[in-house]
This record gives sequence, C-alpha cells and structure tokens, in this order.
Amino acid sequence: MTDFTAWGAADSAHQIAVPRKSDDKYSRGVLGVITGSDRYPGAAVLGVEAAVRTGVGMVRYLGGERVSTLVLQRRPEAVVGEGRVQGWLIGSGMDHQERDEQTAAFATVAMAQALPTVLDGGALDLHEAAEGPVVITPHFGELGRVLGVDRERIAADPAIWATTASTELGVTVLLKGHSTFVSGGGLSLVTTGAPTWLATAGAGDALGGILGALLATHSETIAADPAALARLAATASVVHGLAALRASRGGPLTVLDLTHEVPGVIAGLLSQG
Repeated sequence: MTDFTAWGAADSAHQIAVPRKSDDKYSRGVLGVITGSDRYPGAAVLGVEAAVRTGVGMVRYLGGERVSTLVLQRRPEAVVGEGRVQGWLIGSGMDHQERDEQTAAFATVAMAQALPTVLDGGALDLHEAAEGPVVITPHFGELGRVLGVDRERIAADPAIWATTASTELGVTVLLKGHSTFVSGGGLSLVTTGAPTWLATAGAGDALGGILGALLATHSETIAADPAALARLAATASVVHGLAALRASRGGPLTVLDLTHEVPGVIAGLLSQG
C-alpha cells in the first residue's frame, strides 16, 4: 500500500463536470446501461438511480422487458432503447455464466464502439473484447475469478492485486473494499473513510452508476489522458463513500438512501473546488 496515494474529497472536487450554459442533454453526457437480469433486476434500478443523481444528460437503458419496466417505474426520465452514448456501464446484476443472447448482442455492439466503459459483476470477462478504455470494478472474489487466484490471496493484499490485475489485463482496476484501491494509467490511488454499514447488497450497483456517469461526462478527457480513468474511478469511490456517510448518520443505511445523498455530496465537492 505504500505505493498508493490517498485520494479524497479535495482531489475529487476537480473531477466533476458542471453543465455550461450552452449544454443540452446530449452534450452533458449520455450513459448507456446494460445491467440487471430477471434474477437481479434491482441492480439495474440502483445503477440508473445513482447515475442520474450523479449528473448526466441522459441514461439509455438496454435490457429485457421486465427490467426495463422496473427502471422506468423508478426513473421515468430514462430512455429505453439504442442510441448515441458517451460511455457504458455493463454487467451489474448479471451472472457471467448465464448471459442471454439479447444481453450478449447489446454488449458486443457496446464493446465495439471504443467508448469509456465500466465493466462490473457479470461482464468482467468482456475486457478482452473492449475496443476502448475500460475500468473494471470487482470485489475480491470477482477479481480472483478473473485472475484464477483464490479470494483469500486477493483479500490478504488487495493493493498488490489491484496493480497486478491492471498490468495483466491492460485495464484500470477499482478493487472494492473498505479501502478501495485503484490502479491504471500510471496511477495508484486509495480511498478510505466509507462507513462499515456500506457492506450491504446493492452498494456496488450504485458505485457502478456513479462511475458510469463520471465517465460519460468526461469522455473527451479520457480520450486525451489515459490516467483520467483512475482519477474518475477514485472520485466515484469518494462520492459513494461520502454519500454513504450522509445516509448512515452512524447507523444502518439502504442503497436508495445512499443515492438520494449523491447530489448533496457533489454540491459539497464543488463548493470546495
């Protein structure tokens, strides 16, 4: 961990895209989302909820009818269907062994567009097919599966394994945990401070939505600067952790509580910047 630099609120304040007077919903950033499944439909709902609260011009959701209906019931401003996007979030709430034909087709098209992409959960294996910059967001067990390493070895030294995975896979890695390690683009960053109450179902889905939104609103920056992915990934972790602190207030929280706090967290960061 000694080679990792602490990343906090002051650093994150400079990583938020503020809309200009000339912006519209397209120029602000459009995030494409391929998440959720019939088994885990809530992952799609939580990811979309987190993304729209982080600040994008639009979210386009691609998925099955049941999950699409649930997304629209919660966030009617989401658009269901294909179209131009500036970034992708793929894989939350999916099983890599049970990817259906429709999801596989959507993902194939997305990977070929060479756009900044977050790969989570059941899409971590798609990094090999990606044409553009990728950040993967595994927990210890998922990274162990991708690398063919026991989960216990990852947990024993997550900093080393985040760096190893980034080098071996050629992607930016955000390795989730109470301390979150980010490695990629020549940067090694660590974020801390999230409450232990954040160890709850759906927390990673919300993190994916926050990070996806940051990628979609910074697509041009990412294209020009390979290290931007790591900075944005660490910023997503900071926003996620601060929102959890506000939602928790020292006690249990739900992930929807967390997402509700995201706009206030971002406003606070911007006031620092």
